[in-house]
Amino acid sequence: MSSLQKQFDVLVVGGGPAGIAAAISASECGARVGVVDDNFALGGQIWRGEHAKSDSKASAWLQRVNATAIEFVPGVRIIDQPKANVLRGEGPSGCIDILYRKLILATGARERFLPFPGWTLQNVMGAGALQALVKGGLPIRGKRVVVAGTGPLLLAVAAYLHKAGAKVLLICEQASRTSLARLGARLLIHRGKLAQALSLRKDLAGVRSLTGAWPIAAEGNGVLRSVVISHRGSTEMVDCDYLACGFHLVPNTELASLLGCRVQDGRVYVDHFQRTSRANIFCAGEPTGVGGVELAVVEGQVAGLAAVGQEDRAMKLFRPRRKLRRFAQALDRTFALRPELRQVTQPQTIVCRCEDVTYKQITQHRSWRAAKLQTRCGMGPCQGRVCGPAAEFLLGWTPDSVRPPVFPTLLSTISEMPPPETGVVESVAMRGQQ
Repeated sequence: MSSLQKQFDVLVVGGGPAGIAAAISASECGARVGVVDDNFALGGQIWRGEHAKSDSKASAWLQRVNATAIEFVPGVRIIDQPKANVLRGEGPSGCIDILYRKLILATGARERFLPFPGWTLQNVMGAGALQALVKGGLPIRGKRVVVAGTGPLLLAVAAYLHKAGAKVLLICEQASRTSLARLGARLLIHRGKLAQALSLRKDLAGVRSLTGAWPIAAEGNGVLRSVVISHRGSTEMVDCDYLACGFHLVPNTELASLLGCRVQDGRVYVDHFQRTSRANIFCAGEPTGVGGVELAVVEGQVAGLAAVGQEDRAMKLFRPRRKLRRFAQALDRTFALRPELRQVTQPQTIVCRCEDVTYKQITQHRSWRAAKLQTRCGMGPCQGRVCGPAAEFLLGWTPDSVRPPVFPTLLSTISEMPPPETGVVESVAMRGQQ
């Protein structure tokens, strides 16, 4: 049976930019703060590997963490809420319960994948995923890479891979040149972002880039050998070793949903102080809407200050946050997925790669729930985190309610849990059928 092992005034779930900013803001006001993350180092995806650098904004925030009494609980994934003000996690040492007075959710976002023929081949992967693997030591020097999809992440990933020695052959952005031009005009009032964009373009000088282009097929005998690109009504085949492909980001709202927070239009609803619809629970960063690292940091600061009763200080951040949110809305408009992308998925294309469920199989049903019950779509290890957003775009289906455990969990962890009041028995029974 699990027992209470940690207790904090403010608990932050997520160790990325928003979580770090929230934790520092609350800790510097005297609160006892804990940060729990399933990674073993702070930074999240966007600040991964920045600890050793001394000239970046990320390193400055990470150094501030070291100057506080924040307790980092690494390698722990939150899976349940056994009772009010207690979260249950699974870590290297088994089950852990964490008690809190105030909770800040900074669970980030994940890449959106759209199925196309061959997308399950080896070396076809998310843009951010390939970047993370390279940061973790994957040799990329001399490898031929195509970067495709949509969103500002594409340029950042391409620039990183280029600096790491990869031969970035092509960048394919599905947004139109007109849409990107409108966004470029907005950059004129965001000097910091304009400088970032110009820096990325400088880093990618000489790399071929297309707008209004996207992958329609990946080819190879088990391993990627080439990708077929659609561009302005014609197709082009490009031989490559890696395809880094992602169609913007999807907010991670599962834990917020489990806790009963209001989720609307795919994002967690918050008020001016980043408070959710549930008392004593705040949310910051990408779960409230994808807006980039600057917005995530500001929202994290607001949440951290508000959680410890410093509303007056938090209000001073409202104006810069408002400006950054307007830019985030411009990003949403710019990188909205075009309808033509729905035509890329073919009847025999696998949509749920965990359970090998094809597009033809799921289209025989009228809802996500019906497809899930009949085909097991969304019942594999990713629990619908990959195929769910794809089905939402392709078919307009909305996801089902979230039940514990939020993530796939070891049976040994479940055996440590006390008898559940409701819900968990059903979830465990379903897992036993898988």
